Formats: sequence, C-alpha cells, structure tokens
Amino acid sequence: MSPRRPDMPPLRREHLAEDPFEQFAAWFEQAHDEAPLEEAMTLATVDAEGAPDARMVLLKGHGPDGFRFFSNYESGKAGQLEAAERAAIVIYWRELDRQVRARGPVRRLPAEDSDAYFASRSREAQLGAWASPQSRPLPGREELERMLAETKERFEGEDVPRPDHWGGYLLEPERIEFWQGQAARLHDRFLYLREGDAWRIERLAP
Repeated sequence: MSPRRPDMPPLRREHLAEDPFEQFAAWFEQAHDEAPLEEAMTLATVDAEGAPDARMVLLKGHGPDGFRFFSNYESGKAGQLEAAERAAIVIYWRELDRQVRARGPVRRLPAEDSDAYFASRSREAQLGAWASPQSRPLPGREELERMLAETKERFEGEDVPRPDHWGGYLLEPERIEFWQGQAARLHDRFLYLREGDAWRIERLAP
C-alpha cells in the first residue's frame, strides 16, 4: 500500500458517523474527487469446494440497504454467489490511503432495479452483455467478435433490452471496516458490527 498522505490526520472515534453507510458516503464522495476508478472493488466468493475466489468488479450503488454490483447470472462468480449466498468486498483508494471492507449475505436485486441500471449503460456495454458468454471457454477473439456482430445485427435500429441472464446483486453487510493508513504502520481501523437495526463500533489494532 502507498505511504501515508501527509495531510491525512489520525482517524478518531469522534470523527466517525454512527451509521456506516453515512461514513462510506463521505469517504466515497472524497474518493470520487481524488481517486481514479473510485468504483473499483474486489469481490470475494467461495466455490463449491470452499476454495476462495476473487475478482475486480465495479460498485454501482450504495446506501442503507447495502452495496450494489452487476454481473452475468451465468458467470462463474454468479454460480458461487447463488450457491453460498454470501460474499465479501474490499475497496482501496490508493490516493487517500483508505480501505473499506464489508461482508455479509448477497441477494439478487429486483428486476426493475436491474432494468433501470441496464438502461443507463452505453449501447456498446448493453450489446456486450448479450454477446459474451461470460466465464465460458472461447476458441479465440474472432469468435467473440462474431457473436458481437450478430448481436449488433439483431438489435439494429431498436433499443437493447436487458437479457434475462444479466442483472444486479446486493451485498447486505453484517460488518464494515474502515481503514485509514498512518505512519509506521500504526493504521487506524474501525469496525462496524450490525446488532439488529443498530451498529456497534469498535477500534481494532493495526
């Protein structure tokens, strides 16, 4: 991880919002202004044998209900999510030397939410969602380009609807950790633990 930013003061308990989603919104807003790819996050899952797996995805919504992301429902990660129904995420903003970790159950978003987000994507991304058999073997790039060409022809002159095999997920965190880098590796860490409708906050040793 990067050296501590000299203008980052220690993170103290009195600086934190009582609600972790309010705290996340404040950090995310600053990351939006100062960090490229502020939406980039690691999504960690487990496979059928219990082996861990992870990949980078994009955070596409956050609020009191949790953290949202989207995927092909027939992909490898989707199969793991459907089987285990739990996941973890990590977001790291190098420019701010800040990290947020969360874990908890995952469920599919309602179809109308997935429809709304899909409609907001570029046409190229919409066509790609139809054309790519995500996570499946391909004989070569030419095959992917052929499938994309067929998809473009199929929807030429009309809106691209959301495919049934593509949509969103919501991670509903049971715990969220906020990490602020500090000098000499004496970082500040605060853990929010869900207790019913409230949250308990603990400071963790670095």
